[in-house]
Amino acid sequence: MKTQASFSTLLQTYFTDRLVGQRNASPNTVVSHRDTFRLLLQFAERSLHKSPAALATEDLDAPFIGRFLDHLEKERGNQPRTRNTRLAAIHSFFSYVSLQEPSLSAVAQRILAIPNKRYKTKPVDFLSRTEIEALLAVPDQRTWMGRRDRTLLLVAAQTGLRVSELIGLRRQDVALSAGAHVRCTGKGRKLRCTPLRKEAIAALRSWLRERNAQPTEVLFPSAQGHALSRDAVEDLLAKHTAIARTHCPSLKHKRVSPHVLRHSLAMDLLQNGVDRSVIALWLGHESIETTQVYLHANLELKQKALATTEPYRGRSGRYRPDDKLLIFLQSL
Repeated sequence: MKTQASFSTLLQTYFTDRLVGQRNASPNTVVSHRDTFRLLLQFAERSLHKSPAALATEDLDAPFIGRFLDHLEKERGNQPRTRNTRLAAIHSFFSYVSLQEPSLSAVAQRILAIPNKRYKTKPVDFLSRTEIEALLAVPDQRTWMGRRDRTLLLVAAQTGLRVSELIGLRRQDVALSAGAHVRCTGKGRKLRCTPLRKEAIAALRSWLRERNAQPTEVLFPSAQGHALSRDAVEDLLAKHTAIARTHCPSLKHKRVSPHVLRHSLAMDLLQNGVDRSVIALWLGHESIETTQVYLHANLELKQKALATTEPYRGRSGRYRPDDKLLIFLQSL
C-alpha cells in the first residue's frame, strides 16, 4: 500500500517538479511562491507550535489558511491585492496536492474554495513632465553615483521598464546606433525592444563610455559592481524624491515609486494621442485592456471629452414625489 507523502515532501516536489520542471516558472514566480510559504510556515510554527518539518498537510486546513490570511492583513499590514497574491500561491500548491494525493482532496478542495478578496481600485499615480524634470535635476553629476542614478531614472522614465527589467539590463541590451533601443525580457518571458529618445541616448552614450563594461556586465551596478536590487532602486528614488519635493511643491502630495515612473510614461503617451494598443505593446502588457486604467486616471482626457458635448437646456429643479410612499422611499 502506498504511503501518503508528507507535507515536507509535497512542498519540495511542488517547487522542483511542478514549478521548475513542468511549468518552467520564471525566477520571479518561484521567489513569490517561496516567500508565501516562508511566511506561512513561520505563522504555523508560532500558532501550532510545530517545526515546519513536523507539519502535516492536514494541519494547514481551510480555517488555518483563513487565519493566516487575516494575519497578513491585520498584523503585517498587507493590502487585499497582496493577500490575493499569497492566496494564489497557496491555491496553486493545493491543486498540486489534490492530484498527487487523492486522500487529501477534501482538505485541498476546501482551501481552493477560499475566494479572493474584493478591493477598491484607485486611479493610478503618475508624474507630470515638470515633476519628472525636477526629479532628474537632483542627482549630483559630479559623482559617479549621481551620474548612474540620473541615467537610470531617465531610462526608467522614458522607456517605462519595470524595475525588474531595469536592474536586469546588461551592456549588450543597449543599442545606440540607428533605431536606438534597449532590449529586455519582461513579464511572461516576453522579449521586447523599447525605443530611446535623444536625451536618453546621450545619457547612455556618456554612461557607457564611463562604465567601459563588458557585454554581459550589468548596465547599472552598485558601488560593489553587482546588480542593483529592487530595494536599492526604491531607496535611491526615495532619496532623490525627498530633495526634489523642496523645489517642486506638487511632489509633496504624490507617492513616487519605480512603477509610478512607468505609469507616467503611459500617461504621457496617452495624452499625446498614442493608441492604447501601441502603449500596451510598449509596456509589455498582456492585454490592451490593462491600459484602461490610464483612461480612468486621465482627467485631462475626460475634460476634453466633456468639452465636445452639448450643455443641457432643461429647466433646473428638484424632483418632488407626491405620493406618501414615494416620499418615504425618497427620504431613505
